[in-house]
Amino acid sequence: MSAALLQADVRRERRFYLSLALPALLLVGVAAMLPVFWIIRQSFLNLGGNVTMANYDQVIASGLTWSALGTTLALSASTLAICILIGVPLALTLASTSTRIANRVLILIMLPLWTSILVRTYGWLVLLRRDGLVNASLQSLGLTDAPLPLVYNFNGTLIGMVHYMLPLFVLPVYAAMRDIDTNLIRAAASMGASLWHCVQTVVLPLSVGGILSDSTIVFIYTLGFFITPAVLGGGKVNPISIRIDRTLSTFQDWGSASALGVLLLILVLLAGAVLYGIRWSLTKVGRHA
Repeated sequence: MSAALLQADVRRERRFYLSLALPALLLVGVAAMLPVFWIIRQSFLNLGGNVTMANYDQVIASGLTWSALGTTLALSASTLAICILIGVPLALTLASTSTRIANRVLILIMLPLWTSILVRTYGWLVLLRRDGLVNASLQSLGLTDAPLPLVYNFNGTLIGMVHYMLPLFVLPVYAAMRDIDTNLIRAAASMGASLWHCVQTVVLPLSVGGILSDSTIVFIYTLGFFITPAVLGGGKVNPISIRIDRTLSTFQDWGSASALGVLLLILVLLAGAVLYGIRWSLTKVGRHA
């Protein structure tokens, strides 16, 4: 069979599978895009239903909006940084151990995913408050003289967000590292490469695609976090999601809240584009190398 016929068969097979997935894609697309279009439309309407740019003028001119934007970016970036610092070494350790041990550890990592985020968040509230288990343990060990402010602030919110996102980061990175051919690592070691040199020149370059993909998921996902900042922030940590909720619950201003939602959507698209560009650049550099 010629190469042209093989390519035609491949294209025909792709069209067949796409036709099978098309109804589900249309359903998901409509269900996802209709609310977005409604929010965009609502952001250009005032309380009387007239088209106006006043909602955007009000949102952009407000210092609270830029403060919420800074808090949102700080929380997402800090969560991503901690997930990378903890998750990459953890995934590397799991990939280096036997499958039996790795599977048992993965069960412990996945346990938080089997619990509601609301339950986990209130669990951290119980642990981190001034009379909670963490402060009581620190004081009983003589490490602190007074309770530490571990909750109702940025740090407490960050702890809850990292706890939620870390399993989602570790599992795909572990899968990417597990798929690396161990013969490549043995070959590097046989040429005199140290353990760190093997990790730096073999493992990380081959798993950088998975790390960047997971980084994109973590960063974009945390941009819209609401429950964790609302509970562990105690009203002192106000990302854009909290700002939207207060605009609706306090002022019943759908126009301004929708404008904030559009701002959050733009932020998500920009973050996704930047992270995708970084991944594409690193992939291109790796191919040329």
